[in-house]
Amino acid sequence: MDYRICSFTGLKIHKTAEDLIKWNVVTAILFLALGGFMALLVALTRWPSVHYLGPANYYRFLTLHGFDALLLWILFFEVALVHFTSAVLLNTRVVAPFSAWIAYALMLVGAVFVNIVTFAGKADVLFTSYVPLKANGVYYLGVIIFAVGALTAFGNFFANIIQARRDKAYKHTLPLGTYGLAAASIIGVVTLAHGAVIMIPVFFWSIDLIKYIDPATYRLIFWGLGHSSQQINVCAMVAMWYMAAAFVLGAKPVNEKLSRTAFVLYILFINVASEHHLLVDPVLSNWHKIVNTGYMMHLAVLASMIHAFAIPASMEVALRNKGYTKGLFDWLKNAPWGNPAFSATFLSIIGFGFLGGITGVIFGTEQFNIIRHNTFAITGHFHGTVVSGTTTAFMGGTYLLIPYIFRRELVL
Repeated sequence: MDYRICSFTGLKIHKTAEDLIKWNVVTAILFLALGGFMALLVALTRWPSVHYLGPANYYRFLTLHGFDALLLWILFFEVALVHFTSAVLLNTRVVAPFSAWIAYALMLVGAVFVNIVTFAGKADVLFTSYVPLKANGVYYLGVIIFAVGALTAFGNFFANIIQARRDKAYKHTLPLGTYGLAAASIIGVVTLAHGAVIMIPVFFWSIDLIKYIDPATYRLIFWGLGHSSQQINVCAMVAMWYMAAAFVLGAKPVNEKLSRTAFVLYILFINVASEHHLLVDPVLSNWHKIVNTGYMMHLAVLASMIHAFAIPASMEVALRNKGYTKGLFDWLKNAPWGNPAFSATFLSIIGFGFLGGITGVIFGTEQFNIIRHNTFAITGHFHGTVVSGTTTAFMGGTYLLIPYIFRRELVL
């Protein structure tokens, strides 16, 4: 078996896992760059004195920005984390290498299909692609192929965990980082199942094999895919926070059982909370909306609040144990800010908590949602979660992987 021992961590790294992580990380960064360039063009168009793009290209590039930056960048990186936490952290092998590479190939082919058909001007339907807006069938086919690839990758994650259990690679429970990615993978399976349920009929509709798709049904099921894809991000991002604190500071959770319980709350309630996108939709009953905003969403928010206190507390304890005990904030002053894996993680916690989390709670409330729905406030919330939170955390995670996986020394 082709293994090497990491000189930094002592972890046993399977060569196939290392290669899969590299390819997924590099692909993720390429789509982040493409999505970021699309964002720049969109921003220059929203700037009145520049107004760079015409109407058709504006919606075309906005569609690409949403797909490349929200789905492709995030999910390719999460698949890299799937391999890292299931094979590397557990000191085991990739059980089905061929299947893992097929997953990567399917995701890449689907991503290329969507980008080509959108660049060609045949899918100017935005990220939501609400029916009755109709894109070229290749667009929906690309989404389906990408989803099948991602589902296959999640399946590989669970197979690796089962193999590690058989090999007795871990004792009683999964490491917290792996546990968090397990929660993310469970949410991912449910999320992508929503995508299959709605995108397969819409694909047949786009090639005229089905005559009608109910718009209200589409909206309801789509947000099981659209918003829940961000919930995969939240789970993976929080797991990344725990791993960064552990690898950089040697931090341990102040109460690991509580942290694990918070991940379970994500699994149980965070998909249901997706329906806050539909609070102004007349199809859903008031009772349905009240249960969603008054109960389900806040149980999901409770999980984030637990992590928001637990992770900085573990960082403080670790730094105080290193001797930084003068006053209240000596530990924070002497934190390793020059290490991008730490600084990005800390900024991600602050950005997600205040820009993404608090605004999400506000806009997920029925009364405020009526006022703020379809305004730039919602755009600000999205970017507070996906950019300030997840993207910043994953950028820090990249610096964490550089010495471990890419075997390059960071000059700090």
